[in-house]
Amino acid sequence: MVQAIVPATTANLGPGFDVLGLALNLYNTFTLSEIESGLVVEASGNGAERLSKDENNLAYIAAKRLFDETGHSVGGLRIGIDMGVPLGRGLGSSSTAIVGGLAAANELCGGQLSRQDIFALATEIEGHPDNVGPAIFGGFTICYARQEAVHAVSLKPSNNIKPVVLIPSSMLETKKARSVLPESVAMADAVFNIGRSSILVAALLEGRPDMLRDAMEDRLHQPYRAPLVPGMDLVIEALSSYSDIGVALSGAGPSILCLVARSKEAEYVELIKGVLAELGQDYAVVSLEFDLEGVTVKN
Repeated sequence: MVQAIVPATTANLGPGFDVLGLALNLYNTFTLSEIESGLVVEASGNGAERLSKDENNLAYIAAKRLFDETGHSVGGLRIGIDMGVPLGRGLGSSSTAIVGGLAAANELCGGQLSRQDIFALATEIEGHPDNVGPAIFGGFTICYARQEAVHAVSLKPSNNIKPVVLIPSSMLETKKARSVLPESVAMADAVFNIGRSSILVAALLEGRPDMLRDAMEDRLHQPYRAPLVPGMDLVIEALSSYSDIGVALSGAGPSILCLVARSKEAEYVELIKGVLAELGQDYAVVSLEFDLEGVTVKN
């Protein structure tokens, strides 16, 4: 029996579309064990009733992909899933399934593949490295591709900055959020995002919360997704007078990520709750921490 514990992720971080991501301390746990034959999937926790319990289960698809890659043969498989990451909220629940399935299956195979190997397989399955990268490596990740290979740099974000996530009760399919994006963007918008994402890297590493508002502005994806996320633009506008609060869509949404000055966390959490109440927006406000380890495996 092998257990993989995988953190939630928040990707894009505003301007870092398909490149930047953070790991957060919400977790899904995947337990894999070999059985004589067949497939048994058991799930509990947040949104467990929505998970596929057959061969369409994402953790199973990932595990099978790794078995195929390593040539490992199993008679059957039992998969236990404990859900702590809200499903369909832009917090990487699908990425946890992919990474959890791969990492646990790799341990069953004797740990033949490295984290980099698992990252490559996870990106192949998921399609976007910024979603799976933080779940594997932890911390603040910068992902990029060279020819056909994907790479990720994992860095430790400053303790001066605190993540606060606004989680709605409604879900949003990533496929739908992708469908509204344009095939090309204006050069001015691309240059704008290069500047903002560069500032964001500096803010996270140097511990400069005073740069967060400007650093998390985006023109590549949020303007197109805004109609799918009720209140997002209103929340961003309401908090725009505070330079040490950065606000962005978490992944493809509909959760909203706020990065705030840790020294003002309590004050800003109350401020955010007040803004949401005034705007009539129904979000749970959850203070989190950065996960610095990425996926962990227990035997």
